[in-house]
Amino acid sequence: MKETDQQNYEFDRIDDLIHSRVRLATMAYLSGAGTADFKAIKSAVNATDGNISVHLRKLEDAGYIVSIKQFNGRKPQTLYEISDKGRSAWRQYLAHLSELLAE
Repeated sequence: MKETDQQNYEFDRIDDLIHSRVRLATMAYLSGAGTADFKAIKSAVNATDGNISVHLRKLEDAGYIVSIKQFNGRKPQTLYEISDKGRSAWRQYLAHLSELLAE
């Protein structure tokens, strides 16, 4: 086996923050949606309020997503979108998965 082939399978190159099922689904959804509110993300990934809340917080704390607080009429609304840092991490994650899956 060539040294370069071995590098392609290094598990520590997989971003654990994104690799969680709920966070992976969230990042995938947001990468297509652009901006979405809590309810839309929760529905898209089929998560509970508490579950999606924890995962959104982890992504936000890592700087992968940003939250935008606003009002929709008189009701507070939080929108989420992928940050520049998150988009870079997402692209690297997808590129690495492509390497792992390539023949």
